[in-house]
Amino acid sequence: MTTNTSPSPSPSPNATSSATGTDAITVEVIRHGLLASAEEMARNLCRTAYNTVVYEIHDYGIGLHDAAGDVVADAPGIAVFTRGNDHGIKRAVQFLGADTMAPGDVFILNYPYWSSAHTLDPLVFAPIHADDEHGVQQLVGFASCRIHVLDLKQKDPGYVLDSTDASQEGIFFPATRLYVGGRQNDDVFNIIRFNSRMPERTIGDIQAQVSACVTGRRRMQELVAKYGLGTVSSAMEAINAHGEKLARLALAQLPKGTWTAHDFVDNDGVDLDRLVKMNCTVTITDDEFVIDWSGSETGVRGPINLPVGQTEAFCSLIFKAMTTPDTPVVAGNFAPMRIVTEPGSVMHAVHPMPTFTLWTALIGGEVVLKALAQGMPDRVPASSGGDVCSMMGLGTHPRTGEPWLEATNEAVGFGGHAGGDGEDGIMHLSEPGCRNNPVEVLETKSSMVIDSYGYRPDTGGAGRHRGGVGVARTYRFTGPSTGICLVYKTKTKPWPVLGGLPGTNNQVVLNPGTEREVVQGGSYNHLQAGDVLVNATGGGGGYGDPLLRDPAAVGRDVRNEFVSVSAALRDYGVVVAADGTVDETATAAERASRGEESA
Repeated sequence: MTTNTSPSPSPSPNATSSATGTDAITVEVIRHGLLASAEEMARNLCRTAYNTVVYEIHDYGIGLHDAAGDVVADAPGIAVFTRGNDHGIKRAVQFLGADTMAPGDVFILNYPYWSSAHTLDPLVFAPIHADDEHGVQQLVGFASCRIHVLDLKQKDPGYVLDSTDASQEGIFFPATRLYVGGRQNDDVFNIIRFNSRMPERTIGDIQAQVSACVTGRRRMQELVAKYGLGTVSSAMEAINAHGEKLARLALAQLPKGTWTAHDFVDNDGVDLDRLVKMNCTVTITDDEFVIDWSGSETGVRGPINLPVGQTEAFCSLIFKAMTTPDTPVVAGNFAPMRIVTEPGSVMHAVHPMPTFTLWTALIGGEVVLKALAQGMPDRVPASSGGDVCSMMGLGTHPRTGEPWLEATNEAVGFGGHAGGDGEDGIMHLSEPGCRNNPVEVLETKSSMVIDSYGYRPDTGGAGRHRGGVGVARTYRFTGPSTGICLVYKTKTKPWPVLGGLPGTNNQVVLNPGTEREVVQGGSYNHLQAGDVLVNATGGGGGYGDPLLRDPAAVGRDVRNEFVSVSAALRDYGVVVAADGTVDETATAAERASRGEESA
């Protein structure tokens, strides 16, 4: 049985500000007021959060939504979170009923099949009420904030890589009130306190989410007080109508057709030698952009299964990038998009399928791009390194005796594209608003020392436009610790476009150069003082025939240590010295001989 999911219907693209009863200038003023409010929510969150994953990395999704739960303003963070917030709010309203949500209420939702994320990414949201012209309180919208918290009684501290059932993944809150009419619900906070390995930091972060939502609620109420409930509501309708109009105009410019691609997740965390297939068919018509995941793996035992809201969210990210990348995110942008999934598959988890790892979403977005590259290689880059390559450590701090848990994401190389080379060492496309955790923070707050950190030469796929190179970071542990490597795309290579070469895949090396050396990917490691982990990330795929690359560009790559002398000859047919000086005569002869061989 196949199910179709899509956002709630939005206004017609022909809707205008006048049709909604609000003039265009007022709509624009309100739109910017909402965007400023979302940015203020993010600042308050980062000022009050306890967890560096939030205030350093910006692992969050923040939004303001209309009364239907459709986003009208967001703040940069984890790109797939905001659309997931829409999905979670709508499921909560279906479960509880909007009429049960009172002024001052604040809710928490982390039931993965509704919330669009795993247990440790709880969605906190607040309904926003304001007086209408008769002085009667009406629901005008919602403020939402999703972050990664540290612990909610999942079976393993830090992260879960091998759960086989949802019951192993922590405690669930199915749209539960943290605040009732503005008063803290101590019963719920006590449940969290007595079911978390790190209660102070977990509760502190959740309270920071509440603070962000209260900020958003206050700012939207101020807009209503200034302009009136009807004006603000019609402005939000106009914002989404305009977002849909822009998306449909962009859709009309895309090539029409159907293209299919697939890729694999390394394993499901339980059956470690089994690749897990994601199959994607994209169909573009005059009216729709359909992403069909039929044929993807079913019966996956481990926690890489995706709640359907998460599948919708990462598909929305790709659709946004292909249609309206330069405008703020609003729900109307996604009205032409539809996804198709099979319940029980890796792309549509149903209870009690495990969902904790979620890494399928990172690779899944690039499977959509892989399909699109067949029909529009002038618009789509080659694959990136394919992952956020997270490293997480935890233990007892040697100076304070307190438990510590710190994490960071690594940069990967981006794929080459029609306009030029892929970026070297940049955050994965799923988290464009995020940063890595500063070295000084990691070393201060943990038992980890960063011995080296730099680019990883020869990892970008060769091409007329080179794939960006990945990075390598060496972690040395100074005391007993647990090192959790959330690193995938280690068994399949980043794919190229138009005759380029694949990028180098990701890998983690434990104790390199010793008799205890182990090369691995996603893993849970019990470490002792002196143990070393090297997180080496992949490069992007190449774009176009490498023999067509400008030899001078290859020389620059050698001089900048992105490409070695031997790889320049092997992959590009360029004879170059270590200082980047190209032997043009020898290069011409080398390339000519290769042309004769291929003929």
